[in-house]
Amino acid sequence: MNSRQNQLQAFGRLLDTMDDLREKCPWDMKQTMQSLRHLTIEETYELGDAILDNDMSEIKKELGDVLLHIVFYSKIGSETNDFDIADVCNEICEKLIHRHPHIYSDVVVKDEEEVKQNWEKLKLKEGKKSVLEGVPKSLPALVKASRIQDKVKGVGFDWEESHQVWDKVQEELAELQVEVEAGDQDKIEDEFGDVLFSMINYARFLKVNPEDALERTNKKFIKRFQYLESKAGELGKPLMDMTLAEMDVFWEEAKRITKK
Repeated sequence: MNSRQNQLQAFGRLLDTMDDLREKCPWDMKQTMQSLRHLTIEETYELGDAILDNDMSEIKKELGDVLLHIVFYSKIGSETNDFDIADVCNEICEKLIHRHPHIYSDVVVKDEEEVKQNWEKLKLKEGKKSVLEGVPKSLPALVKASRIQDKVKGVGFDWEESHQVWDKVQEELAELQVEVEAGDQDKIEDEFGDVLFSMINYARFLKVNPEDALERTNKKFIKRFQYLESKAGELGKPLMDMTLAEMDVFWEEAKRITKK
């Protein structure tokens, strides 16, 4: 691994490169924080994909893309005299030091859970009116539900035992079934949301990341369906012309071949 001196030198090189691009490249010169926003979101998802695939080479590349965006925003901020990369680094350092009193002062904690609880309490002391203020509005709904539950847990609003959460899942499923039988679409959607929310809560008690779990299933389904498509192609028969029974033969083959 690189020495701290080499790491700082590499970071300085990135800052110099960003200066050059902002000064000389027509595309980079035109960019604003608003125009970069959707690209940043895309890069973050690409990093997430690489992490799920445990592809270290790809993770390294995608981290570079995300880091470039941080440097890019900081460069734009410096041009308007609002902030620069040093301000960004110093502010996050100050926040981390303040929110880790068990490291930087005399506070004693017994475990990870107490660290998380202290974190949320400190945020409220900093002026936040709600523990949920830190949940971004634009997060995908599944991720947002998970973060909401993590946040309220940090202040003690949580179930005590996993079986209580599973009972809640069963309760919500029963309520959904009632509305399905009644046929009220608006109420069905409402109860379906409750089922998902309770399942995400149960995943937390099982120490399962629901986003990761669902994405693993997505990848598994894609792999198996593409196997089915390839087998249909070998037969020269479009999927739409195959019966479900015919497709199911190849689907079962795919399940045996692609365990993950």
